[in-house]
Amino acid sequence: MDDLIKDKKYISWPTLTLMAFVTVIGLDDIMYNFQNQGMTVMTSWVLMLFLYVIPYALMVGQLGSIFNKGGGGLSSWVRGTDGEFLGYFTAWTYWAASIPYVVDSANEIIVDVGWAFTGSEKFQDNISNAQFTLLTFLMFIIFIFIERKFANSMEVLSTIGGAMMFIMTMLFVFLAFVGLAKSGGHMATQPFTWKTMIPKFDLKYWTTVGMLIYAVNGSELVAPYVTRMKKPKTDFPKAMIALAIMTAFLTIFGSFALGIYFDAYHMPNDLKMNGSYYVFEAVGQQFGMGHTLLYVYAWTSVFYNAALLAVLLDAMTRMLISDTGDKYMPEFLRKTTKDGLPINGYILTVSLSAFIMLLGVFLPDMNDIFNWLLNLNGIISPGVTCWIFYSFMRVRKDSQKYPSEYVYIKNDKLAYLAGLALLVVTAVATILGIAPQDVKQFSDIWWYELIINIIAVVVLIGLGTILPGIRRREVEYGIAFSKKQWIIMLALIIGSIVLDVYLGGTKLALRGLYIFIEACLALLICWVVGRKKPIEN
Repeated sequence: MDDLIKDKKYISWPTLTLMAFVTVIGLDDIMYNFQNQGMTVMTSWVLMLFLYVIPYALMVGQLGSIFNKGGGGLSSWVRGTDGEFLGYFTAWTYWAASIPYVVDSANEIIVDVGWAFTGSEKFQDNISNAQFTLLTFLMFIIFIFIERKFANSMEVLSTIGGAMMFIMTMLFVFLAFVGLAKSGGHMATQPFTWKTMIPKFDLKYWTTVGMLIYAVNGSELVAPYVTRMKKPKTDFPKAMIALAIMTAFLTIFGSFALGIYFDAYHMPNDLKMNGSYYVFEAVGQQFGMGHTLLYVYAWTSVFYNAALLAVLLDAMTRMLISDTGDKYMPEFLRKTTKDGLPINGYILTVSLSAFIMLLGVFLPDMNDIFNWLLNLNGIISPGVTCWIFYSFMRVRKDSQKYPSEYVYIKNDKLAYLAGLALLVVTAVATILGIAPQDVKQFSDIWWYELIINIIAVVVLIGLGTILPGIRRREVEYGIAFSKKQWIIMLALIIGSIVLDVYLGGTKLALRGLYIFIEACLALLICWVVGRKKPIEN
């Protein structure tokens, strides 16, 4: 046994920091919020750093230390405080919230590869929405194959991608400030005064806070790997603190550097999708390097997003099934290969990712799809982050029951209030974030995005309430449904989704009402078919 322990391969805290870094922040995250808020985002990042990022990371550190033997991360934390069912539902909602994130990461790889090979955004004009969707779907298949065939691929990609992205970001910020001095202090953002950085805390501002939260959350996604650290109770918090420092540098100085090259008052419409490339091209031209920096960044981004996709596909699926009891999770989803890979969980992940891609296929162009997916992340992801603060509050309410070597804020009452404050802010940002961004308010596209936002949330979260019922049928009858029942229900669901998406893309005045009625009828018929006792022929 001692020999086995000695031979075990541990994940060091710097490696875990880089694994968390690729799931938390990147130059693109800065770009997204720069387009939403302009130079005022610098103040937002400072506020987020001290009032959100650091407390958030340290709370995760304490929770990771307490529940260091759980395999499901966040679901383990909630299960440890509130029991089996809430632990299961936490695992499901967290997994469901990761679906748009996975699709967005796969989309970014397509964008990255296009720039890496062509050095231009023009290739995007030659790709239809359907081709973009198919290429994204292909990314899932490729990375599932990689993770199945190549051991430690996730750690390798994370180390390379995370380190390269941090280096490129530091290089960009350094060159941006050198370029600012070289140009005599000239900035594209004019006028630039202290007032330029002061946000107007109106309703529009608060609808973009969800995207800020989405940009900095995700550190808890690496919690399932805490058991693979040599000293998890001390090394995990250390990794989270290092993550916060890296995040601070990237967000604050990165945002200012963007203002040097982009006019914050008049930004390109495709800044979220292509802004990182525009800025590296501008830096390269300023320093006489041509397109060299652009190509280097493009390949860096390929590895970075590949690492992110690898971590997400593996970690989110393991989080769903590895620490979820058989009382609520259907048996077929808990099936693993001889190598321990949750193959059916991967299939479900890819299937729901395809569903999300289908919702966006009727948007006008590739840029609209890209922006919509980002905004969908800004709704779902912060909503699920609420579980972290809820779990922290439960722990600090009865701290004697949950001892930990690492404690964030020794006073339990103050710690509880800190968790409550972050819970309220995150919940409000989630609700306000459902309003579509980057499109004209109350236009046809605005209404369509609002409809598919609601459909996506209902389907992704609602499916989690159905699975325990399927598991009960497995226990009672041996199988959940007969082959005939599966065929009828799947046909109804797929047909209903396609019809609802089609109606959402029309200009019918009462399309919202038609979608609601049709969806209710489809669900009612599914319920009638599914409640019957399964009888195999």
